[in-house]
Amino acid sequence: MCAISGILNHRSREEADRIIRRMTDAQAHRGPDADGFFSDDAVALGHRRLSVIDLETGQQPMTRGGITVILNGEIYNYRDLRRELETVGHHFSSQSDTEVLIHLYEQMGCEFLPLLSGMFVFAIYDRSRRRVLMARDRLGKKPLVYFLHRNSLVFASELCGLKKHPEMSRELDASAVSDYLSLQYVPEPNTIYRKVKKLPPGYLLEYQLDSGALSLRSYWHLNFAFKPQEMQFGDALHELRALVEKAVRKRLVADVPLGVFLSGGIDSTIVAATAAKLLAPGRCDAYTAGFADALYDERPCARCAAAHISRFPGVDLVCHEEVIEPGSFDLLTGLLRQIGQPYADASILPTAQLCRFARRDITVALSGDGADELFCGYDRYAAMKLLRHTELLSPLLRKGLFGGLAQILPDRGERTLPGRLRRLFRLLSQDGRCAYFDLLDRCPPSVKNALFGERMRDAIRHDSSEVFTRIEPDLTARDREERCSELDVFTYLPGDILPKMDTASMSCGLEVRSPFLDREVVEFAASLPMNCKLHGTERKHILKEAFADVIPLPLRKRPKRGFGVPVARWLRGEWRDRACAALFDGDLCREGFADRNVLRELWESHQSGRRDWSYLLLSLLALAIFLDNEKND
Repeated sequence: MCAISGILNHRSREEADRIIRRMTDAQAHRGPDADGFFSDDAVALGHRRLSVIDLETGQQPMTRGGITVILNGEIYNYRDLRRELETVGHHFSSQSDTEVLIHLYEQMGCEFLPLLSGMFVFAIYDRSRRRVLMARDRLGKKPLVYFLHRNSLVFASELCGLKKHPEMSRELDASAVSDYLSLQYVPEPNTIYRKVKKLPPGYLLEYQLDSGALSLRSYWHLNFAFKPQEMQFGDALHELRALVEKAVRKRLVADVPLGVFLSGGIDSTIVAATAAKLLAPGRCDAYTAGFADALYDERPCARCAAAHISRFPGVDLVCHEEVIEPGSFDLLTGLLRQIGQPYADASILPTAQLCRFARRDITVALSGDGADELFCGYDRYAAMKLLRHTELLSPLLRKGLFGGLAQILPDRGERTLPGRLRRLFRLLSQDGRCAYFDLLDRCPPSVKNALFGERMRDAIRHDSSEVFTRIEPDLTARDREERCSELDVFTYLPGDILPKMDTASMSCGLEVRSPFLDREVVEFAASLPMNCKLHGTERKHILKEAFADVIPLPLRKRPKRGFGVPVARWLRGEWRDRACAALFDGDLCREGFADRNVLRELWESHQSGRRDWSYLLLSLLALAIFLDNEKND
């Protein structure tokens, strides 16, 4: 992978050259192999490179005939596109995917975007037309943040790079803080900073240097409403398997060592098995990590999957294991500094440790990200289906029955059976208007009203459920459960799941590729009837059937676990003193973001074991660390 940065319409070339180097250096973890720079009287560009293909001649920025390109990511079908370009007279001087972008732009202008298959963010500077184009891949694998200042546009792969520009405003957005506390991430296109935005997935940004005009337009639309009637289930199984195998094959192209992540879940097992078969009779290295705490340990399931896959003729799958020690508080603070804004998905910690373990041997890894959102792998989709049936009861009866059951169950954590039942019963007792957001909300309005300090008083009036409701008019799925899946594709996936993997992998210079996020796989998943994905209460039904031979029966039947971590215990143990200091001695309380007395009640309730407040406390802890980092940056 790489890091890109740019300053458009700078005031001074000399000053821009100094700043762009600082922005690029701040993102050096994303590209440890080389850096490159370009500047003229209007534009300064910077690039850090992690060499994966065309190791000798793929340096960036790359310029040809007044067109300059910088790319973060990979274009998987660049070889096919290159051959087509060569048939119409284009000549190439390298083997890189970056050069293909230049020739595509020369041939088609910005209309070539729908042809691309890959994970990418790139910027194209057309000197003769005095414009810069920036585009992000369809699902948002690769990030881009930017801000406008007077007549200048500044962009970078990460906020830590953007912050090196002296004109970036650090004014916080209280509504974004409120949304973050509900969802544990800041939903796109916003950031925690009022004047800094993210380029949305599947969008093209065009910036005119002479006028300073900025425009955004989508170049891709995912249609869940299109459901071909003629395809039989058996044919769909074969089509899905062929598309996933094709997607894996494309992602096995690399000039550096490559392997796979294997958690023992359905998705990583499918990717690992498919990669191992395609690489046979060569060796395929798989990497897994787990905890000494059996409740969170994925290693036995990974061993089961690896043993099953290795039975196939010619397959040589070698599974490497790492035991993850109790969560490192220093690792948390380091990752949050890299992200540059609050983020509270605790699974980023084992993900980062897994990436660092794998990086000892490999430079590219394949993962199973995206399958849960596309094929309905989360329990919450089944819960929403159950809600549809219980809504036949009167609201008063539902509130009394399910609300009462939720109250009498002990709150011992969401990985316990009582914890899961409490969450389900709370959902079934509610009004269905915003039920899906309410199910995901980690800091509901009743808690915010008490918790928010003076700095957040205006945000009390902000309704965080608008994150979903403003998107709903554009959703295409007709079935309510499938609309929840579609919502996750455009909110949770680019807001939480993909930034987690991008940050964790880039912290150690590892590139991670996700076959389930291949455009053809994504569009095929959207075209499937809902009962192919959520069949009764069975999640990912068609995916399990299509790859039934490579999934061991014990893994198919086990409940979904995810890459969870024992945060509740860490906050009562290994993290207690440092977390307490960060929450109560820093700007979180001092600057009025949280009411100290209410926060103290939450903290003591959690420490005593009366309630599990680990999700909210981790979100507040990440916010506290971010605020303290802001003061020290």
